[in-house]
This record gives sequence, C-alpha cells and structure tokens, in this order.
Amino acid sequence: MESVTTRVNDERRKRVYVGDLPNDFLRLDIVSVDDSTNRLQQEAADQQAAMALQQALSCVQGDRDRNRLNITIVQARLVKNYGLTRMDPYVRLRVGHCVYETQTDPNGGKTPKWHKTVQTLPQEGVNQIHVEIFDECSFKMDELIAWTTIPIPNQIYKGVTIEQWYNLTGKQGPNNEGTINMIISFGTPPSLGLTNSVMMLPQMPKFSNSSASLTPIYIQPSAPQVPTLSAEDLKQIQDMFPNMDKETVKTVFEANNGNKDLTVNSLLQLVD
Repeated sequence: MESVTTRVNDERRKRVYVGDLPNDFLRLDIVSVDDSTNRLQQEAADQQAAMALQQALSCVQGDRDRNRLNITIVQARLVKNYGLTRMDPYVRLRVGHCVYETQTDPNGGKTPKWHKTVQTLPQEGVNQIHVEIFDECSFKMDELIAWTTIPIPNQIYKGVTIEQWYNLTGKQGPNNEGTINMIISFGTPPSLGLTNSVMMLPQMPKFSNSSASLTPIYIQPSAPQVPTLSAEDLKQIQDMFPNMDKETVKTVFEANNGNKDLTVNSLLQLVD
C-alpha cells in the first residue's frame, strides 16, 4: 500500500513546475484575443448587413400586385453655381426608409436635367418626400446644394398626376435656392423600375487591429422595362400640345406606365 502511495506522489511531483516562472505564465494569448474580437465584430457586422439588406429588398420587391408611388425628377433651376466650374448636380430622394439617387448631370450647372423616374411601395405613415441636390465632386465630399420636403399629394390616390415646381432651400435662405420640377403619380407599373436604391448602415465601432467596419450598402436592381413612346404617338400628342416640351411629354408618358389616354389627360391637367 505504501509503495502505491509513493508512486502516485512521484507522478504528481513530475507534473509540478519547479524553477523560475516564465514571463508569459498565466497570461492570455493577445493574438487569439484580437482574432476573437475580429471574429465577433465581423459576425455582428454581417448580421446588421443581412438585416439591412432584407429591409432594403423589401422596398424593391414587395407585393408585385400593389400600386406604387411614381416620382419623376425632371429638372431644376438653381440661383447660383457654386465653385469655379459648372456644377455636376444629382438628386437624392428619401421616401420613408428607402433612398434613391438620380444619375449625375455633367456640367448641369444651374439648369440640370435628369428626367428620372423612381417607383416605390407606399409605406404606412409616410406622407413626405425628402429631396436633396448634391454637386458631385472629384477630390472632396459631394456638396449639398439645396433641399426641400414635399408632401405627397392626396389627389394622386384618385388617379391624378401632379406636376409642379417646388421651392428649394439652401445657402441663399429658405425657399431662395431655386426650384425643382417633379411629377408624382400613383398606379401599378409594368415593372418595378427602381433605380439605385441605397440603404445606409450605421458604422460599427472600430477596435484596434480590426478591419471589420460597415459601409453603406448599394442595391442596384436590374434595368427596368421603361415604356417607349413611338414617334407617331409622340407627334400626335405634340400636335395636341404644341407648347409642351418633348421630354416632358415622354416623362408624363412613362409616369403613366405607357397609357396614351392617361398621358393626354395628365397633360390637359398640366395646361389648365
């Protein structure tokens, strides 16, 4: 019995560390901690990105049988060109949680034109369209030129197409930065037709030795099938409205989803 006890004690002594302790004794491996932090942060970033993508895609997809809010950004007349060269303006719209951008009008200056239509599903409690005009810059952040908030007209839900110039606010003061021309309607489009939907994600806090941080996610849907106005129909409509600009006729035609009769009715309302 004693020999067995002695053997057990000898085995235990062999496991005991004898001598000076190393400098890293009982210290955590810093590299492994950093890796764990990066992994956890990346998982959190991926989770937020997935949630934001799901929310953004709901703005794009939704129920295909539902009517949509059609917003056409036609052109603007600005009071001042900021900078040494002609500005390159583009428009950013926000409708509820969805954000849309037009293409940039190179050298548009004070009279940029876009003729861009975006379509979005109505959101509960959303009754305004937030509009911002930016000057696209190459070597610095894009500059905010003008902005306004447009109430969504109730008439559009009765089949009326609204075309109007809205005052812009900016450096020149409230409602003194110029005007923007927009067409707003409501109906079932032949295709989704959404443009450059942008879902902005919050920036994740940055840690040392960590590269996992969120940036804005841009969702580019496939190109929509825009209804085309034949040369014959365009001539007929222009004969009826000789003072109406050709681009405006095309824009109203697209806003009415290619319906010629609705286009004529909308133009009649515009000239009244």
